[in-house]
Amino acid sequence: MCGLCGEVRFDGGRADVEGVARMMGELEPRGPDGSGVWSDGRVALGHRRLKIIDLSERGGQPMVDAELGLTAVFNGCLYNYAELREQLREDGYRFFSTSDTEVLIKAYHRWGRDCVTRFLGMFAFAIVERDTGTVVLGRDRLGIKPLYVARDAHRLRFASTLPALLRGGDVDTDLDLVALHHYLSFHSVVPPPRTILRGVRKLPPATVATITEDGAQDDHVYWRPDFSHRTGMDRHDWAEALLDALRTAVDRRMVADVPVGVLLSGGLDSSFIVALLAEAGQRDLATFSIGFQAAGGESGDEFGYSDLVARRFGTDHHRIAVDDARLLPALRGAIGAMSEPMVSHDVVAFHLLSQEVSRYVKVVQSGQGADEVLAGYDWYPPLADVPRDRAADAYLDVFADRPHAALSGILDPARLIDDDASGDFVRAHFARPGAPMAVDAALRLDTTVMLVDDPVKRVDNMTMAWGLEARTPFLDHELVELAASCPPSFKLAQGGKGLLKDAARGLVPDEVIDRTKGYFPVPAIRHLSGPYLDLVRDALNAPEAKARGLYQGAYVDRLLADPSGHRTTLGSSELWQAALLELWLQEHHL
Repeated sequence: MCGLCGEVRFDGGRADVEGVARMMGELEPRGPDGSGVWSDGRVALGHRRLKIIDLSERGGQPMVDAELGLTAVFNGCLYNYAELREQLREDGYRFFSTSDTEVLIKAYHRWGRDCVTRFLGMFAFAIVERDTGTVVLGRDRLGIKPLYVARDAHRLRFASTLPALLRGGDVDTDLDLVALHHYLSFHSVVPPPRTILRGVRKLPPATVATITEDGAQDDHVYWRPDFSHRTGMDRHDWAEALLDALRTAVDRRMVADVPVGVLLSGGLDSSFIVALLAEAGQRDLATFSIGFQAAGGESGDEFGYSDLVARRFGTDHHRIAVDDARLLPALRGAIGAMSEPMVSHDVVAFHLLSQEVSRYVKVVQSGQGADEVLAGYDWYPPLADVPRDRAADAYLDVFADRPHAALSGILDPARLIDDDASGDFVRAHFARPGAPMAVDAALRLDTTVMLVDDPVKRVDNMTMAWGLEARTPFLDHELVELAASCPPSFKLAQGGKGLLKDAARGLVPDEVIDRTKGYFPVPAIRHLSGPYLDLVRDALNAPEAKARGLYQGAYVDRLLADPSGHRTTLGSSELWQAALLELWLQEHHL
């Protein structure tokens, strides 16, 4: 829930409250239910509120605890806040609200920065210590909630979105050339702390940053999943353990003072969530599916499967069919809501779906993350028999969009870097201990990096653009730890996600479990033609694009001459990838 921002000065000046207010204006869609600003000399905090827990004004933010000398802004949800509150009460703390934000404050006072190890949830926060001037920034283990930072010699600013930092002003908006390399090579994923802009960084997941009054900063990483294999369990044992973990994760994410729905795509992941909620006794559960018109011989919806699940479990189902006439205008809104350029064509689907769903509920559960955590993608099986010492290069062969050498034929020479930044990043990650097999190393990288800066970011940006909170039970950190310790053979079975299929059998309809894996289909973007082709052609030929000179003219001409003929390793459109970056830069006037 919510959007947060703030400024910390290091030069003796007062925090720019007007700049914080501008950032808050950009964050309004994330928190349409209320707002607040707090300042005390060199520090200012801003907050936009989406009311999910403690709907009263006592839960408003920035939240000041004068007795403890702490002020906080918070985005997300601590699913175990009630249990923590009781524990803190036993330790002598008094509460003035029923908000999880107040639990955060008391927990920090009681346990310091290690309080995050006790949290079950998704979160980004800032806490200011009145007596020391220390500011603490924190982010959840899987990076479900974002936190962007812009820092110079005089001050540090932070916000829930990159566009909010831009609204604050005085940001270095030159392109980060290493990030550009990642964008074009590492499947459009820019690993933290970098972003596509040189002047903006993001706090990595599972990190608490402590910033003292003189500007010194200490970053503490508090969680890393271990992918070493647990022994002594057979296939049945693993399926039962996963089922128990998912039951717990789904139940945790029903904590709210407002109704909670489900985004039901018709795939196994979201269908399993619905099945478990029905098993737990949920009645009249609101479920939502979206579909588009067919294009290029590809269907644009999976209503057959989502309808089947809705009927089986008696949900209050909403089928949202989007006409192409609505899709094209929505692209601009989706691109504007992106904190960073995101190539996945289903971004606009999530954006439109979130717009409709927000009319009915404020919170939904989503199946995001299951493919990365439980080995559902088709680039994992080819790694099953790869020797560990060849794992990194084998992964790059199946996942990277293109090799480093290919960029010399794509980018203007001034935008090239000498080093293979993406390849070096992957090889360094694979070289770390704790992942005995090639598939383990790939799943570790995808779970802790790719997942965070592609699917998770996509869902947060698109849902929060409409004041809708998405909760992801497959990213419950205890479930992730369990899945990480499972031997890959169980996860890769049955064409991928075999362990999840075993756990779902008897609860989810067999037709859904045994179906061919689907995606969030948006055919009009996968098969660029007509007005969509006009959109990308105009973006790549716009005066701003010509002045920026990112790409070599011959490369752009080649893509436009054959819009569907140029694909990355994983089959994505090279034209859409090139154009999306330009569209994003132009949308944000960069």
